[in-house]
This record gives sequence, structure tokens and C-alpha cells, in this order.
Amino acid sequence: MTAAKTVLFSHEQISLAHFASALSHPARIAIVNFLQAQGRASCGEIVEHLPLSQPTVSQHIKTLLEAGLLMQEPLGQKMLYQLNCERMLSFCHSFQCTLGTQEKAS
Repeated sequence: MTAAKTVLFSHEQISLAHFASALSHPARIAIVNFLQAQGRASCGEIVEHLPLSQPTVSQHIKTLLEAGLLMQEPLGQKMLYQLNCERMLSFCHSFQCTLGTQEKAS
């Protein structure tokens, strides 16, 4: 078994790749857009907005949570989700800076 190639890259590069991967599906972009407009919503509310099944939406929410792009808050038996705006802005800024650095190096 080979060693993970991620050791060859900086923590920032790995973190940005994880961020980009979390947003690499149109359903996740739609969830982010919906939460940006709504502020916060339950999985059921997100399912009502998307043409996807509840288990599929739950998987996409899980991916966004694992990447730190969403926060969750219990409300009775429901879980409410909202964007982690601070984390999103931080990633976007880092991504922009990384791209800017690469353009200058060309």
C-alpha cells in the first residue's frame, strides 16, 4: 500500500481541496444557495426545495458539515442547518489568494 500523496502538499492546499470537493456537486451548491436565502432550515425544508430524496439530501448535508461549511442546531426533534459564513469567507479568501499567487508566478 502506498503512502498518502497529501503529505507532499501544504495544509492550506489540502484544506482548499477539501473545500472545493465539498462544493463539487450541483446539489450542494443548491443547498448553499437555499441556506443563503433562508438563513437556516431543516433537512425536510431543504428536501422540499430540491428535486432529490431525503436520504440523498442528508448525504449532501453530511458532506457540507464535514467540510465545516454548515453548522447545525437542534430544535426539538429537528436539526436546523445554516451556513458557516465565517468559514466560507475564509476559504474563499484563501482560494482567491492562492489563485492570485499563481497568476503572479506565471
